[in-house]
Amino acid sequence: MSETELLYGLHAVRAAVACDADAIEAVWVEKGRRDARLARVLRTLEGRDLPIQRVPRKQLDELTGGAVHQGVVIRYRGPTPLDDNDLAAHLDGLPAPPLLLVLDQVQDPHNLGACLRSAEAAGVHGVIAPRDRAVGLTPVVHKVSSGAAARVPYYQVTNLARTLAGLRDRGLWVVGAAGEGGAEHWQADLTGPLVLCMGAEGKGLRRLTRKACDVLVRIPMTGRVESLNVSVATGILLWEALRQRQL
Repeated sequence: MSETELLYGLHAVRAAVACDADAIEAVWVEKGRRDARLARVLRTLEGRDLPIQRVPRKQLDELTGGAVHQGVVIRYRGPTPLDDNDLAAHLDGLPAPPLLLVLDQVQDPHNLGACLRSAEAAGVHGVIAPRDRAVGLTPVVHKVSSGAAARVPYYQVTNLARTLAGLRDRGLWVVGAAGEGGAEHWQADLTGPLVLCMGAEGKGLRRLTRKACDVLVRIPMTGRVESLNVSVATGILLWEALRQRQL
């Protein structure tokens, strides 16, 4: 079943209107606010003939738990969560070699939002995460992703290692990012059907996820910092894959 949630912030609301306006059930706007960007969003909402309630800022603060809502909140009926069966059907219909991103137990919504934004920009066909101990598509994720959360298929699977084994059986090459990787990331072949696996904040890839990878690669570090934020590391690997795939 689809899930209803509150989305807030100009980027998240604008993306929801553009991608699936029919899924918006209610709109709350800060009464008396003067903001050119908000005015543009409102014109779009009014053009969709959506019900708009103008309320005091305090009410929006209460709806969002004090988050930065930028004067607009919507109730959004999100899509039905996707799983392994949906992933298989999606891969069967792709005209190009798949490029998938796996996020192994990423729990920070800001990191997930940033990863989804990079994934959408790099042309990733789907993002996969375990159902347990990983953040879902929360309002913060929608806001940080600047609309990518509504455009990139996001699959939540029960057993990530089993999913990766199934992808290998389908002929996808599974590359994991780890500090002890045997090659630097640009030395790996990132063309063809590909799965890029990124680990959680501070912990990296789990043991079973590492075992499911065909190869582990590392991002070279020359400073004193031992690791990169997962969203930064994801961007580096995605753009190396994009570079190789466009040669």
